[in-house]
Amino acid sequence: MSTQSRLRWRCRRGTRELDAVLGAWLETRHATVSAALREDFDALLDCADPDLWDWLIGHTEPAERFAAIIADIRANSIGPQ
Repeated sequence: MSTQSRLRWRCRRGTRELDAVLGAWLETRHATVSAALREDFDALLDCADPDLWDWLIGHTEPAERFAAIIADIRANSIGPQ
């Protein structure tokens, strides 16, 4: 299984909203960002859905490791806030 296929599968979450946001970022940004952001995205997918959602919509601040990837996902896969 290719890395892209594995990540696409891992982007399938418990909610359609997370599926859409994470999948959109994977399709539009993953190939063009730094290796560090790609690694952080992979690690981010290990986090629990409630934490991911709270970070993405700004209810809580993400762990320091995920600050850059969350900011990139917000800027490129979520509409104006």
